[in-house]
Parts: sequence; C-alpha cells; structure tokens
Amino acid sequence: MTRRSHIPLHEAFATARAAGGHAPSVLGSRPWIIGGGGDRITLGADPDKRLDVADPLAREPVLSCGAALYGIRVALRALGVRPEVRTLPDPDRPALLAEITSAGEADPGSTDRRLYAAIERRRTHRGLFERALSDGAVLRGLGDAAALEGAALRQVTDPDRVRSLSGLVTAAEHLHRVERPGTEEQDRWVRAQGDPRAEGVHAEDFPAPGAGAPVFPERDYGRVTGLREARGTEIGTVALLTTASDDRAAHLAAGQALHRVLLTAADAGYAAAFHTQPLEEPLLRAFITERFCAGEHPQMLLRLGRPAPEDRVDQGPDDLPGGVSGIA
Repeated sequence: MTRRSHIPLHEAFATARAAGGHAPSVLGSRPWIIGGGGDRITLGADPDKRLDVADPLAREPVLSCGAALYGIRVALRALGVRPEVRTLPDPDRPALLAEITSAGEADPGSTDRRLYAAIERRRTHRGLFERALSDGAVLRGLGDAAALEGAALRQVTDPDRVRSLSGLVTAAEHLHRVERPGTEEQDRWVRAQGDPRAEGVHAEDFPAPGAGAPVFPERDYGRVTGLREARGTEIGTVALLTTASDDRAAHLAAGQALHRVLLTAADAGYAAAFHTQPLEEPLLRAFITERFCAGEHPQMLLRLGRPAPEDRVDQGPDDLPGGVSGIA
C-alpha cells in the first residue's frame, strides 16, 4: 500500500522510528526503547536509564518517552499515514507505553509538514536569549499546541512571580549540589568536548562559565566546561507546562504536549531552555502546584525566546547533543 507521499508503509514507519529518537529527553539520556517492525511501532521506557535519585517515581523518563511518541506521530502524519495510538496498552507490562499502527491514509496539512521539518531544527537552548517571546499570535499558538495534547501552557508574566520561580530554581539547584548523594547518576550523562556519543549533555552545547542565565541557574554538570560565549541579554518568557492529573498517562500526555510546543516554537524561530530542578524536589513541586498552577500539576518549567543568530543552528538532529534533545 502506498499513500499520497508515495512512500511505502514500512519506509514511513522506519522514518517515524528515527524521528522519535530525536525527541527532547531528561539529561539527553533518551530513555526509550523504540521497537516493532513493518507497520507497527512499540515505545517503551528503558529501565537501565532510570534516574533513581533525581526522579524515583520515573516521571521524567515517561515524559521524555511522550515527547518521542509525538515525534513518531507527527512524522507519520507528514508522510501520509494516520497513526492509531494505544497508550499504556498492557497493564501487565508497565514499561510498554504505547503501540502505534496505521489507521489508513492521512492527507498531511501544512502544519504537519512544518512541525515534522522542525524536528531537525529544534535545539535545547542554554543561557540567555536575544529577546523574549512576546508575539501574541505565537504565544496563543503554543497554548493551543499544549491544549491539543491534553496539557496547558501557563505563561508567568508578573515580575515578582518570575523572581519567585527563579528563586525556587536556585534553591533546588543548591540542594542538589550540596545534599544530593547521586552525583554519579548525573555524571553518567556528561560528555566532554568532542565525545562522539549522541546521548548526554555535551560541552559544546553549554555556555562558558558566567555566560548562562544567573537568575535561572543551569544544572551543575560538574565535569562539563562550557564553551559557548554569552550571546544574549534576556531571560526570555517564563512558562509552566501543566496537566490536570499526575499519573503515568498524564506524564505521557505532557511529553507529547511539550514536544508539540517546542516544534511549534521552532517553526516560528524560537527555542526553549528547561529548568527541572525544583520539579525534582517534592516539597518545591507541591508549592509550585499550589501557588502557580491553580491546583494543576507542573510537568515542565521553561523559558522561551529568540536565540542570538550565532545560536540558530540548522544542522541535522542529534542531540541533545548539539543540544537537540536535552531536558536539563
């Protein structure tokens, strides 16, 4: 069977598997197993990539797998396949998060094609931006993108509340540096300059010492010595991605919403920086839930903005290397 794209079905599914592997992921760890064959894809969580110290409930790997699932879905639609997705299909196999098959032909629209094309352009940003995301139409589009996947993107505009969130990031980062016993867990994903492995956080993607966004501190990767010069002056637009519930289904949906938001932003020329530290501390996460999310559950804290021209790379994916896939 062929579709409007004239790509055989098995080739479309092979391309979609590859697209899923370019999703953003916690520490660039790519904690998914994308399998299957022919016109079937299975998506599972890799138990060897759990972060037992930072994330004992495995929320972040499931969120990362949700991002991979959205990449698979948008690739199939762009290639003329209407994906049929079963999430959490087998209660006896909790690591199996989704099964994807074909529900027939799709007539890809311009949005499908643009978001698929944005997979190779999207990069995780670290440091400051050239300017914040202030375009109302783009912001509404990002909110719509999150809502279509069952989440909400809540922009934080009040300067005092922005400072409060910054303080929570700073406090959590301090706790992690002085109290967290699992530094080896994080060190596993640190990559020195020139390291050819795609997984992990690479020195080439990190701002040089003092060149980051001090009011929203980056995670301390210890052995990483950043290389990039400071090229921005703005912290960007601060937002929280939230869901109404906080179970595995919600985490999987949040990952899909996150990737859709990021691809929508990339299509418009914007990028995102992530700050997960306070969401890894139960008391701080509960505080953010109550004070900033109207009782919904925060799944990601991010800053959005226009990168400086030198940071707008157009090379092919792989990243969270080149910054493509890391949720830090």
